Amino acid sequence: MSNNCALCNTELTSMDTLLGANKLSDGNVLCNKCLNNASNINDELLYKLNTFSIDDINEMLNTAKTETVQTLAVTGQNIPAAIDSGSRQISKEVYKRRYQKIKHELEILNANLSVFTKGEIKELPYLIAEDEKIIAITDAQFVNTLAAGILVATPMRLISVSKAMFGAAIINDYPNETIKAISFVTDPRSPIIKLHLDERVVEFECFMDKDDAEQFYDKIKAIYNNPKEQSPKQIDTVSKGVSVSSEEVFNKLEKLGKLRENGILTDAEFAEQKKKLLEQLK
Repeated sequence: MSNNCALCNTELTSMDTLLGANKLSDGNVLCNKCLNNASNINDELLYKLNTFSIDDINEMLNTAKTETVQTLAVTGQNIPAAIDSGSRQISKEVYKRRYQKIKHELEILNANLSVFTKGEIKELPYLIAEDEKIIAITDAQFVNTLAAGILVATPMRLISVSKAMFGAAIINDYPNETIKAISFVTDPRSPIIKLHLDERVVEFECFMDKDDAEQFYDKIKAIYNNPKEQSPKQIDTVSKGVSVSSEEVFNKLEKLGKLRENGILTDAEFAEQKKKLLEQLK
């Protein structure tokens, strides 16, 4: 694959290759700017780009320069009135508008997603409206599964999207009110993000970039976790030398025990914080 746009010849950025790779049927690649310009003529390019060649794109651009608006309308008659993904159906205009908004938000977030999440990203315009902002995103798949996936956070919910190469997208929506807490299990290869729901715990494995997964957790933990539950550092009590009543220490020990039972603290983290609390009694 060339490292330059097939139309303007500028060097491709990570965002150009991230959002669906912008790859044509003949192996050429477009930058996001050229894709936007071409999609203004034929917005079918946004969701069927891999069926067009660079010759097709050039022909569209040349036609746009020489033909009338009426002729252009005729050429677009075969484009479907709406884009359908399973049971979700939105107009072409809405899809394009949401896609541009999402792309802009991912650029601001400096999203570090793998190339395997192209299909999942293309599903997002069906799921996230213009008035709902993406505040964090990371590669994350259900544990013990092979399909790639992403975990997306908005102010209202968490959304998991996974899509096998030839299968339909699997969407799971977790509204904020259904999430009791979230936790992060460190691992040198594939850390785990846990969603603690009312009746179960959902686990996502982050095998692509463990640092990115931890940054995702750091961005959203304050939304779902009580301040006492956000991290072992925040569970720490007052500094040494300040007197603390026995009742207060025992209450905090009880809370630590519940955090360990819920899987929010590991045994090692629990032991460390318990030791610090007991030192307050000396």
